[in-house]
This record gives sequence, C-alpha cells and structure tokens, in this order.
Amino acid sequence: MSQPLLFPDPRPLDERLGRDFFLQAPARPGVYLMRDARNQILYVGKARNLRQRLNHYRLASPDRLPRRHLRLVNQVARIEFQFCPTEAAALRREKQLIRDLKPKFNRAGVWPARPRFLAWRATPNHLEITVVETPATGWQRIGPLGGGAIPLQRALLRLLWLALHPERPLTRLPAGWLRGDFMNPGALPATESLPEALAALETFFWHDHEPCLQWLTARLAPRTHPFDRRLIETDLATLQEFALRRKTRPQHRHQLTLL
Repeated sequence: MSQPLLFPDPRPLDERLGRDFFLQAPARPGVYLMRDARNQILYVGKARNLRQRLNHYRLASPDRLPRRHLRLVNQVARIEFQFCPTEAAALRREKQLIRDLKPKFNRAGVWPARPRFLAWRATPNHLEITVVETPATGWQRIGPLGGGAIPLQRALLRLLWLALHPERPLTRLPAGWLRGDFMNPGALPATESLPEALAALETFFWHDHEPCLQWLTARLAPRTHPFDRRLIETDLATLQEFALRRKTRPQHRHQLTLL
C-alpha cells in the first residue's frame, strides 16, 4: 500500500501560468518554446500532441526528476507554440530552432553531431551491430546518424535479443544491457530465428519500417510482465522515432564488401 505524501508535489508552472493554460493547450502537432522572465528562450521541444507533452512539465518533484528538469521548470515564465501540420514537420522545425537558437537547456542537436554510422554484419555464429565513424569492409551500414546511432543500436540489440530468446526472462539479458552498458560491437548469438531477424533488420532500413516493427511486436507480445513491457515500449519508441526522422531525411544504403 502506498503511503500518502505529507506535502503535494510542487507545481511551479501551474502557479506561474495557471492551471487553465495546460487544460486549454492545443491537442495538435507543433513545437513549444519555453522562455524566462527576460524573454530568453530556455528550451525548444516538439510534440505530436502539445497538450499531452506539456502536462509532463507540471509536476516538479525533487525526488523523481533530474535537477536539470527542475531548474528548467523553475525558470520558465512563458510558453509559446508554433503549430505544424504533422509530427514530422514539427521535428524538422524543432531541429532548425535548436540549431539556430542554441537554447540553454537543450543538449541534443545544438551543435553538429559527429558522423556516426550504425553498421551490422552476420557471421556463422553471431549478428553483430556496432556504431562507428568509419565502417570497415564487410559491414552493412546506415547513416551518418550522429548522436542517434547509439540509442538506436541499444534498442535494436535489446529488442532482437528478447525476440530471439522468448523463453528467457528479462534478467537473462547480457550483463550491462539493462542499464545501457554495451560492448561495441554488440553481438546476438545465432539461433534458428536469426535469419528471420536479419531479414527484418534489413527491411527496416532498406524498405519499410512497418514489417520489422510488426515482426518485433508479434514476437514480443507474450512478454507481459510490467518490467518487460516498459523496456520493450521504450525501445520500440526509439525505433519509431528513427523511422520518423528517416522520412524527413532519407538515408542511403551502403554495403561495403571485401575486395
């Protein structure tokens, strides 16, 4: 049984902007710009549904939120919107604003990212997935992806491992994978379903992301434990976000072969 809080969580933005601001925020795609009392832009973000996204900022619990988040919400004096027709358009607008304005609380996208590629190869015993600046011969690659390559690699490795080992609990993931501590390259041992996984991976990058996501969803459906579902949904969201970005800036296929 949970113990009630002696004091409610702080709501500095409710106090400053009013509760009705969040209730009446538009439920449509767009970007939001958070400004301080001097009208300086603190943070730029995008959302498929601005009302839902902004509600994440209302509670400011020191016990559950990072200090950076708490500093941000305690400095915001005004939030303004720029509407976009789609989430993909909002993503493009967000990237442009972050690059141009370099807001204080934005980290990703402020400066040009290093040219990182996601690369993979199948061997008789493993499927290896790595992140490199210069892919070696014998690897297929996608990119450059900048800072998004590492989260994509981690999500793919975890999801494919869980899909290929339906009988193993989440606790049997390779050491460190739950907390994001990966060897580079990460390797998936060969199983009977590994060719199927490789085909889904190549379809995801070279053709259409939906069949791969459907294959993963079907393979992972029996995993109903809340911890499993939380990890799976987070990693699937990483793949979906990559697919959305790829629609706005198509990547080119590169296959390096041994001479």
